[in-house]
Amino acid sequence: MKYTPLLCALLLAACSENSDPSAVAAPADPEAVENGSLTASEGSPRLELMWRTAGFDAPEGVAMAPDGAYFISNISGGEDAKDGEGWISKLAADGGVAAQKFIAGLDAPKGMAVLAGVLYVADIDQVRSFDAETGAAIASIAIPGGRFLNDATVWRDEIYVSDSATGRIWRLAPEGPVIWREGEELSGVNGLLGDGDRMLVSTMTSGGLYEASPDGDWREIASGMNDADGIGLAPTSAGGGYLVSAWPGEVFRVTPEGTVSSLLNTRAEGVLQNDLTIFGDIVIIPNWEPGTVTAWRLSR
Repeated sequence: MKYTPLLCALLLAACSENSDPSAVAAPADPEAVENGSLTASEGSPRLELMWRTAGFDAPEGVAMAPDGAYFISNISGGEDAKDGEGWISKLAADGGVAAQKFIAGLDAPKGMAVLAGVLYVADIDQVRSFDAETGAAIASIAIPGGRFLNDATVWRDEIYVSDSATGRIWRLAPEGPVIWREGEELSGVNGLLGDGDRMLVSTMTSGGLYEASPDGDWREIASGMNDADGIGLAPTSAGGGYLVSAWPGEVFRVTPEGTVSSLLNTRAEGVLQNDLTIFGDIVIIPNWEPGTVTAWRLSR
């Protein structure tokens, strides 16, 4: 999600008209995708709409629960307001709402990650943790100088979070949070994805996808994806490489060699594409506006 208070305020006003959060998932329409255009070229991966569930309030992040369900963060109030209006929903694998407010009373929850049965949630200037099975609160970890914690990931058995406002990536070390990386290259840092011996990072300012190593090496994989948000690893059955969402309404495919193409564009329709996450060949994307969560099957 982009750190733009005026734009986000407008989006939140629109999201206030969402439908009942208990709405059932909409079946995929094989003849047409209701929102936007699929623009994949011949031979590239394709997104097949599986379901779309409506009724969320500024949904932004997604993580998988231990039982295979999906956690969805709902900002609800201001994107940087400590108003206690945010919550976490739980969706079944078929898109049905298992629990509208599995966890409530958060401020502006965004990125999430699950490690060892614990759900970690980036919430403005702190990382909150909960029992991933029961939703019971465990702890709140303050991030020094944190202003806009955005995404979260598991890497090398630890939790990392991005702060889009300060251009920092934090590691939740046993002794407390420490800055793992900061610098001009992290201006507008957003998406994080731990992948083996590397961390994948997206930034909104440069629209780049990068990989970083534990010893500090930094390499650009691709660029030109302004307002980049979520990162997903495409399976080999779909040609490998990556998918990157741009929150104003686009999903890009990046080949293993770094070539960028557009798979889905919903900018004109006003459908946002937020924290894209891939589980196997299933792509889950929260749509802050119009308050939906969409599932796609990625194939060739």
